[in-house]
Amino acid sequence: MSEQEKNIKEVVFKPEKDHIVKIFDKYVANNVRVLNKQHAVDMLKTEFGLEDQEAEVMFNTFDKDKNGKLSIWEFQQFCVCMGEHAQEIVNKFKELDQDGSGQLDAEEARAGLRAIKTATGRELAEKEVEFFVQTTCGENGVLDLGQFTNLLYRLKLYNAPPPK
Repeated sequence: MSEQEKNIKEVVFKPEKDHIVKIFDKYVANNVRVLNKQHAVDMLKTEFGLEDQEAEVMFNTFDKDKNGKLSIWEFQQFCVCMGEHAQEIVNKFKELDQDGSGQLDAEEARAGLRAIKTATGRELAEKEVEFFVQTTCGENGVLDLGQFTNLLYRLKLYNAPPPK
């Protein structure tokens, strides 16, 4: 294995850095780093201040293999996408959800994207707004909180600090 491959493997496979593991390990039993859905939802509510429905959506979004459990790796993905910005992201989502439906329709998503700036401080061009709406909205033409979180991550608006 080359030095570059070792470095990549170290970055990719070392999610168990202190703060992520400490949070996750509070909820595991018998050192098995997998949480069933209820324990994972409870963790998301307790540790990140999410409400029931928000925690449920986040669980469904980050349960990548759809096995009804949250692994340490899946939790790391949540931390990378949301991390300490969870409440800020949820609040922004609620602010954009003008009709209070718990989802952003295409127009609400467009308005939100037009109002935000990227990590470099620039506004999105109209064709970028359209691209992100078209590639993020589901078949039903709406964004849920999980899709919104992934969109913000793709835009690099919220980057959790790397594990220390």
